[in-house]
Amino acid sequence: MGGTAVKRGFVDVPHGQMHYRYAGQNGEPLLVLHASPGSSRQQVKLIEDFAAEARVYAPDTPGNGDSDALSDQEPTIPELAAAALAFMDAVGLQKVRVYGSHTGAAIAAELAILAPERISALVLDGVSLMVGEELDEILATYAFPFEPDLDGAYLARLFQFCRDQYVFFPWYRRTRAGRRDGGLGSAADLHAWIVEVMKASTTYHLNYRAAFKWPADKRMELISCPTLVTAAVNDPLYDSSVALEKLLAEGSFVALPRLDAAEFRAARHDAMVAFFVGKA
Repeated sequence: MGGTAVKRGFVDVPHGQMHYRYAGQNGEPLLVLHASPGSSRQQVKLIEDFAAEARVYAPDTPGNGDSDALSDQEPTIPELAAAALAFMDAVGLQKVRVYGSHTGAAIAAELAILAPERISALVLDGVSLMVGEELDEILATYAFPFEPDLDGAYLARLFQFCRDQYVFFPWYRRTRAGRRDGGLGSAADLHAWIVEVMKASTTYHLNYRAAFKWPADKRMELISCPTLVTAAVNDPLYDSSVALEKLLAEGSFVALPRLDAAEFRAARHDAMVAFFVGKA
């Protein structure tokens, strides 16, 4: 896998400009929608894995990475899906397969509801449902803007926010019960992630909040295209992904190896290829 150069570009859409990464020249297009926080930079490995067999496009969702936010107000997931559809129009994608991770999965699901005739197959990698006290706590604690200050303290807070997401879930629950068992990523990966969040330090949280509020249990049943739900076995969203897949009219679930497993990348690619071939 890999070996194909991932290129970058900007495209004009109604709300401003969207930045995207792309690779590959052959095959049916694959639209890749990233998780929060960060950008399409976090999906470079997936882009590389499919570049030999698909035309892959991965935008920074509005208000993340180098893409303009929809506004200074909190968007809804359907509004972010409409922006993804505008991106498709702007780069000339008539019909695509879609992969979405976490926040990107919620946007991908709404895109399939918004424009079912434009989506041939859908992969949702990690789907969340938060309600009641859990939702209230997450909204009150999880994601807020990192406003620049003259002593650079916001950079330390941003670093800790990204680093601790590797180690705890939620990131602020720094307890034995809140510990994840995957350990830290590499210093290079952490740096790249921090840089992308830093670019959108005052807007990244808006999409997060929209995703937390997204009522997956009411929306998943409206998806009509073939859908594969996946999750790594140590993904905090594994249990919710398993449960929500059952609401799909035409869905299936595949468990993936641990996120830190050497075979994770190949297993994800092979599961997606098998799904796409089966739905061709």
